[in-house]
Amino acid sequence: MSSPDQTTPHPDTIAAHAGVAPDPANGAMTAALQLSTTFEHTADAQTPLGFLYQRQDNPNQQQLESVLARLDGGARTLFFATGMAAGAAVLQALPPGSHLVIADDTYFGYRALITRFLAPHGLRHTVVDATNLDAVRTALATTTTLLWVETPSNPRLKVCDLAALATLAREAGARLLVDGTFAPPPLQRPLAFGADIVLHSTTKYLNGHGDAMGGALTFASDDDLAIACYDVRRMFGSSASPFAAWMTLRGLRTLPVRLERHGANAAAVAGFLAAHPRVMAVHYPGLESHPGHAVAARQMRGYGGMLSFEVHGGRDAALATAQRMRLFTNATSLGSTESLVEHRASIEGADSVSPAGLLRLSVGLEHVQDLIDDLAQALDQ
Repeated sequence: MSSPDQTTPHPDTIAAHAGVAPDPANGAMTAALQLSTTFEHTADAQTPLGFLYQRQDNPNQQQLESVLARLDGGARTLFFATGMAAGAAVLQALPPGSHLVIADDTYFGYRALITRFLAPHGLRHTVVDATNLDAVRTALATTTTLLWVETPSNPRLKVCDLAALATLAREAGARLLVDGTFAPPPLQRPLAFGADIVLHSTTKYLNGHGDAMGGALTFASDDDLAIACYDVRRMFGSSASPFAAWMTLRGLRTLPVRLERHGANAAAVAGFLAAHPRVMAVHYPGLESHPGHAVAARQMRGYGGMLSFEVHGGRDAALATAQRMRLFTNATSLGSTESLVEHRASIEGADSVSPAGLLRLSVGLEHVQDLIDDLAQALDQ
């Protein structure tokens, strides 16, 4: 929740030093885990040490938020129990009757949250292809409060122009929220391109080890919406545990080097799949054939470890291919050390907009030839 100063080091250095500082009491270099649910205060409920109750704030959470704010280049970060809780807090904090413009390839959980739970309470929304700037401009009505996009998107890896979208949002008097889960800092820093809020599912790359859930919002300025989201977290009880914050802080220390290996492996896998006769399409922004490649090259530092591909034969062929994989485990989530595969249409259910033959890959840190060999045997049988 701290503001970055003018001498902020490179994001790689910020990540490497996440939570690393000598403890003045004993010299320990790793941050202590503070599990207390309550903190001493004065008789009249003043908090001279800054803490009252774990649901409101706790030391481990503040340490993580400070590092994430610096990584994103923002003024304030709020940590939540899950990425869904973080996204929901923004939607719950919007004024009644707000109009939202949301990208068509936005994570299906957020789409369901909006249509099933919040639309009946007056939140209006328009779905648009965020890569089409003219369509976005048309959708941004004078009453639009928020433009919500993902880049790269889940699961079709669409890439939208952050600087152009930020301009359109400002012209309409709206804020721009960018879900950066597929491309966390230092891979991509949306606030530097004019976004107002960055959303992360920290469960994924930021934690990086598949063992702690969490979500985060980083705000370009500590404004009224940031304050409202904090109040939502406090009152709805969607704050994360200190242990989740501590584990995520631990994961951040290796984030830049992990992202390099994820990206290198994913690029090699994408190249292999693009040349395979049983593959109909590969969605990876690192491929020059990807329609958003030039934009991704301009606003990303590498192309990430996520990709999806479509096989000839539709749903049945995709399911058979996924079932034959040995190193790629059929499991949900992404961004951990192990490689995962998922048939998105099956996961998303009846309201899915994902192609029936699409498989999403989270490319892990294994030796890349082993991954390619696994895909080859799964596709060639």
